[in-house]
Amino acid sequence: MIEIEVLRFDREKDKEPYFKKYKIEKKYKMKILDALIAINENYNDNLSFRSSCRAGQCGSCALKMNGEVVLACKSEIKDKSKIEPLDFPVIKDLIVDKTKIEEKVANMGLFLETDDKDKNNRNNENNENNEYKEYKEYNKDNDDIENNEINDNKVNENENNESNENKEIDENKNKKFKDLKKSPETNNIKLDGCGCPSIIENEECMDTKKVRSCIECYSCLSVCPVIKETKEFAGPYFMRYISKFDFDPRDIGERTKESIEEGLYYCTSCGKCGEICPKEINSFGDAIEKLRAIANMKDLGPLEAHKEVKELISKTGRSVEELDESFIKTISKERTEKEKAFKNSENQNKSKKGKIAVFTGCMIDYRLQNVGFALIDVLKKNGIEVDVPEDQICCGSPMLRTGQTEIVESLVLKNKDALSDYDTIITMCAGCGATLKNDYPKYGVNLNVMDISEFLAKNLDTEKMKDLNLKVTYHDPCHLNRGQGIKEEPREILNNIKGVEFIEMEKPDQCCGAGGGVRAAKPEIAFGLGKKKAEMVEKLDVDAVISICPFCQYNIQDALNKEGLDNIKVMNILELLKMSYDDK
Repeated sequence: MIEIEVLRFDREKDKEPYFKKYKIEKKYKMKILDALIAINENYNDNLSFRSSCRAGQCGSCALKMNGEVVLACKSEIKDKSKIEPLDFPVIKDLIVDKTKIEEKVANMGLFLETDDKDKNNRNNENNENNEYKEYKEYNKDNDDIENNEINDNKVNENENNESNENKEIDENKNKKFKDLKKSPETNNIKLDGCGCPSIIENEECMDTKKVRSCIECYSCLSVCPVIKETKEFAGPYFMRYISKFDFDPRDIGERTKESIEEGLYYCTSCGKCGEICPKEINSFGDAIEKLRAIANMKDLGPLEAHKEVKELISKTGRSVEELDESFIKTISKERTEKEKAFKNSENQNKSKKGKIAVFTGCMIDYRLQNVGFALIDVLKKNGIEVDVPEDQICCGSPMLRTGQTEIVESLVLKNKDALSDYDTIITMCAGCGATLKNDYPKYGVNLNVMDISEFLAKNLDTEKMKDLNLKVTYHDPCHLNRGQGIKEEPREILNNIKGVEFIEMEKPDQCCGAGGGVRAAKPEIAFGLGKKKAEMVEKLDVDAVISICPFCQYNIQDALNKEGLDNIKVMNILELLKMSYDDK
């Protein structure tokens, strides 16, 4: 037997939703949907929920289990689980009201737009050539070609009558159609405006393919932090919807302008929508980021603040201005030859670690130099020496996320020259690490990159630490947790630091609002999301918030300060580690 709780609510009679407990017999690999059905069978409780296909293809059964969005028909039920509806207005129990979403889809009129000439020709019966007639006749007795989109309009049977001579399909043509069905190069047969099939090569439709598998569960809209903050952003579902037409080579609609009107530059690139999508659609990477690049090519974007960052990178190699002397310049001047951590160092622990380079990123080099020095000190305490290559520059992430891709390759190649001789590259910024790991291979640059938490989790000498007597919580940077799959390593480190009490906040992985160019161009959104994070922190009575992202660090600290919580400090995990090793 297992016990589960289900959030019950009937808007016709209940004032507030409430959890109700149920005990049911758990069968082997029992799904959530099976459990809900069992509740109604055993309790006769009229629990309301949606379901249809039971195969993860219709999206109707999406809900939350223990706070995470899942499909009820695909996810296994767990003991002590809490089942809740998606974050939409509730009609009854687990059934939510999707009317506004469906109305918006209808009002936006999202459909494939081809040229007017083709539209006029669509109803012209003379435009159906004999080859297409043969093609349709062939497909009556054969499976539809994979990925075809054939019009539902039926051609009048009388108009399709052919003479007895023409009814015999030439064997060569029959073979051609069979080959066409099997061919990986031409497996996307589409109808052009006149109703005739047009062959679209794979390379022409790869982008639109990635975003066409949506099953309209609307889970992405349920979890998007930005649409809960502003009505100016339509959300990932609609960005994906627009992109599938914009990426289609046949479409002539003004999709770029449409995407901007629907809030293209409000997305923080947090990746939560992709994490929970049952069809694994990465709405930011596969849709929004590419729409931003198209907007840039058409001179319709990005926003002015984003353009200023590009100008700065082009001039200085950094995305922020140098307020104090950079970490790299300072360490180059101040460290003795014995301690120096540059290319001419002969003191590295090559036998155990190989050649290790530190990729600082813009913020740590120009704004948070103390984090860079903390890294050097912590590594030294653990007997590890590193290089800090002087020729490194911005990783390119700010350009990629805002669609200004034209200068990215030059940044990648310069960093390749600076880093390619090293066995391991250590990063201290979630965004830099995600870019080096995920984007650089697209430019043919493959480096062994490790976040500092990955690197240190198994290499810390805890005997040298002193007791700190601090209570801390941890914020998961989106580009570390979802961007790199790193969640447990920082927690492992925090739990190993002497005298540190680690307390989880309510939603540690909820976006703070700093990413995707939003902090620069839409600061009100960044502050709104940062405020929500500050409210979570306030409940914990902690001394510090720990993270591994300079942008998160700035944004959460600003939010705490504005909320009158400036006694709580936001720190990089390296700063906390340095404190634990000081004077020991």
